[in-house]
Amino acid sequence: MKRNIQLLISEEFAEKTIPENDSVRLLDKVIDEMDLSSLYRTYSRLGRRSATTPRTMLKIVIYAAMESEYSSRNIHSACTRDINYIWLLNGEKAPTYHEIARFRSIRLSECCEELFYQLVQKLKNSGEIQFEHLFVDGTKIEANANKYSFVWKKNTTKYEVRLIEKMDKLIPDLCHKYEVECKEAEELLNVLNSKVQTPFVYGRGRRKSELQRDIEQLTELVGRKKKYETYQETFAGRNSFSKTDPTATFMHLKEDHMRNAQLKPAYNLQLAVEGEYITGFDISSERSDELTLIPLIEKMEKYLGVQYEDVTADAGYESEENYTYFEEKKQTCYIKPQNYERSKTRKFKNNMALRENMHYDADNDEYTCQNGKKLRVMYQGRRKSKSGFESEITYYECENCEGCPHKKNCTRSKGNRKMQVSKKFIEQRKQSLANITSPIGVLLRTNRSIQAEGAFGVIKENYKFRQFLLRGKKKVQTEIAIVAVAYNINKLHHKIQDNRTRTQLHGKLSA
Repeated sequence: MKRNIQLLISEEFAEKTIPENDSVRLLDKVIDEMDLSSLYRTYSRLGRRSATTPRTMLKIVIYAAMESEYSSRNIHSACTRDINYIWLLNGEKAPTYHEIARFRSIRLSECCEELFYQLVQKLKNSGEIQFEHLFVDGTKIEANANKYSFVWKKNTTKYEVRLIEKMDKLIPDLCHKYEVECKEAEELLNVLNSKVQTPFVYGRGRRKSELQRDIEQLTELVGRKKKYETYQETFAGRNSFSKTDPTATFMHLKEDHMRNAQLKPAYNLQLAVEGEYITGFDISSERSDELTLIPLIEKMEKYLGVQYEDVTADAGYESEENYTYFEEKKQTCYIKPQNYERSKTRKFKNNMALRENMHYDADNDEYTCQNGKKLRVMYQGRRKSKSGFESEITYYECENCEGCPHKKNCTRSKGNRKMQVSKKFIEQRKQSLANITSPIGVLLRTNRSIQAEGAFGVIKENYKFRQFLLRGKKKVQTEIAIVAVAYNINKLHHKIQDNRTRTQLHGKLSA
């Protein structure tokens, strides 16, 4: 009876209270046109079926994100009070907060990316995006983890070395003491346990045997060794992680820089935007943006099956690896050099220690400092980055810095000035500088600031999404997928209302 009344309410009030151009109607239409077979496959044929269908659950969760609501309890409350939620339910029973939480963290986590990129393909088919100009930006969002649950790699390595030294000294002593031959701590512990004849004693006033004390000491050391080994595996190339959420890394958040706040567990969120729509996203545990660009592009090409004509990113993404990646794919990149803003200052131009301010003789492959001294090639080598990318480095050394009055401003070395140069990177940076200063480059950089950074502004300020609710990279991906779908539907609704559909860029190309 109650369900029938809810159906009557939704049908009777929908036409009166929900306008035809309301965003909830657009959401309902978009979800109904999507293929949700991947979502239905996450449900088992066995067990009790939910009273709310997966399609309706998806509508409820996405509409909640469109309205900046992420609490499962508040969403459940809205399903019984808000006419828009009741209209989306269409007579179905309102889900409980348990069902909403399980749907978001278990069901959607298995298919969220596939559903998101399905929406991106629909935007392409409708002419909203063209897969031409891609704008990339990143930000750090705090994880749902205790900020005091940090584990640092440097400290872990130091304590592990001390522990191994202590065990290397203890094991031979115990082997000699009990006349056994063991090389491993676990093997020795098993042998000592086999020698126990009387139960161990605990508590005040009870004297432990020497064998019990040795076994307890060795057990404690073995446990610490296993703990440190687990920590080293969890780092996975990082310098820190959180015990509450091991996939989160401690980072400086943008809003905390001015306040000199401590490091907090967070994720590095990367967004790819075209035509003001989010067309790709990725969650990374890397603090730097340099190593996040290629995984984002490869993930998008995997799901979309298409390559963008060009990619525009800010100075945080500049690296020889990224330049080389786009060169090999014959894809134009507009990446601002890291020294672009500084190179226009007087301080930069007057700094004689910088390679950019030295004269280079290409025929002899040598630099001349402002004091007239030659920096000649010593040798060439290869340098491997954190991701495994190798670059060829040329090492230069000044012929004689002794007695130079400018040495203190040029180098801190006691000997001659030395310099490491990647010639390939220098050429790539010159080409990128030419790209971003061209008329099309200026237009694309302006749009990157408007579209990519604007997307983060909407998500953080309008949607109030400043911290993840779920833990683990897979579930965090689900949260971002929900927000990205909600953002795209809201953006499509606003562009329809403003009669701005099928617009790609802001501004015009200058002559």
